[in-house]
Amino acid sequence: MQRRDFFKACGIAAAGMAMDPLSLFNARAAEVGGQDLAELPESLNDLQLPIRGLSPKMDRPITIIIIGAGSRGNTYARYAEKFPDYVKVVGVSDINDYRLHKLSDLHEVPAERRYGDFSEILSVPKFADAAVICTPDDVHYKPTIMALKLGYHVLVEKPIAPTEKECRDILKLSLSTGKVVGTCHVLRYAPYFIALKAMMDSGAIGDIVSIQHQEPIEHRHMAHSYVRGNWRSSKETTPIILAKSCHDLDILRWLFDKPCKTIVADGDLFLFKEENAPAGAPLKCTDGCPHEATCPYSAIKVYVQQKRHTYVFDIPDRRDEAALYDQLVKGPYGRCVYHCDNDQPDHYVANMVFEGGRTASFSMDAFTPFGGRRTRVMGTTGFIDGDGTSFTLYDFRTGTKSVWDRKVSDIPEYKGSGHGGGDLALFRDFVEAVAAEDPSHLSSTIDVSMESHIMGFLAEKSRKNGRKMKVK
Repeated sequence: MQRRDFFKACGIAAAGMAMDPLSLFNARAAEVGGQDLAELPESLNDLQLPIRGLSPKMDRPITIIIIGAGSRGNTYARYAEKFPDYVKVVGVSDINDYRLHKLSDLHEVPAERRYGDFSEILSVPKFADAAVICTPDDVHYKPTIMALKLGYHVLVEKPIAPTEKECRDILKLSLSTGKVVGTCHVLRYAPYFIALKAMMDSGAIGDIVSIQHQEPIEHRHMAHSYVRGNWRSSKETTPIILAKSCHDLDILRWLFDKPCKTIVADGDLFLFKEENAPAGAPLKCTDGCPHEATCPYSAIKVYVQQKRHTYVFDIPDRRDEAALYDQLVKGPYGRCVYHCDNDQPDHYVANMVFEGGRTASFSMDAFTPFGGRRTRVMGTTGFIDGDGTSFTLYDFRTGTKSVWDRKVSDIPEYKGSGHGGGDLALFRDFVEAVAAEDPSHLSSTIDVSMESHIMGFLAEKSRKNGRKMKVK
């Protein structure tokens, strides 16, 4: 059963409330030889939900090129390491020589297929089935357009592009070329969110009325990526609602399976600015700051002592404290968080109304000790409370509760797949789509992803002008 067919069936079951909420699972159980369930068990882990292993189902192997050999490029290339009989990396592009050759060496890419800037790899005739574009946010548009014109299928990291017009240009070209174009909305492919949506669509908590969804960024992650790091400037990259939280807008749209009608947003930069710097704080944490030992955002503490976010450093051994310290002295990640050129909000809220009067509230918060997502779903006959790895379903009719807490690590192939397993599960569906030349294998195709991107652009307009925006 294809992903879209399964969730369509879920929606039909939920719409016809005369049906037993378990009928969906019983039908699926019969399909795979399982037994019918009379009621929801205390543990939901054994229900027949549409969660697959990572092994692809395809009639032929495919070849890919990686454009952008940083963290995300390496993540998707890892799928080729796990399944070399199905996927082969045959070309790599990156302006950073260290990253270029590290990834190329790992996949035995010949010297003549190693390129610097994306324009180099896309100026030669097409030599692979698909291009995987993992360049910075503001460098998504041109390589995606060039790759489509050459005839590549494309997987592009989110956000699709920095502006709505550029996103629409890509969509238009993708439709005219007929190529598979996917967006890396990886949360859709995580077992946790698949299970959550399946329970919502089954009718187990009645009609869905509202959702509360939080993205806690985690205080160190905020400082790393959106104060010191590559996404610190909304003008140079994209606003944080797209750079970080278009995942969340996409998940809300996907969970409801209804169009968003209006959105209103607010938020600002509260802490990470010059006037909040403590007395005597120098420009860098390595310059003898008198507050370094007690500062939660100390670069020395985060990178050298705690070894967090060290993937950004191009050094042979990321456990080498002397080498890490040297990176802080020389580079941007040693900067004091109060003396950076950042403008991204560190707190953001948005309220949405979806078709049928359903509502959603979203909160992005920098000041938390944890990351991930927190989601609460309110239905007419029940309630679901989830923390990104497990959720509890409360049934108002029976007064009982059931728990889904299946560990992704219990599925051996999922080891090393980030975003709760969604990273490599997305890539599995993408390579299947490319091999079959059929985008229906993906749930996050370019046309589907456009709506949540438009929601993000409108949320930012609302935040800046203080108006509720209609989503057209």
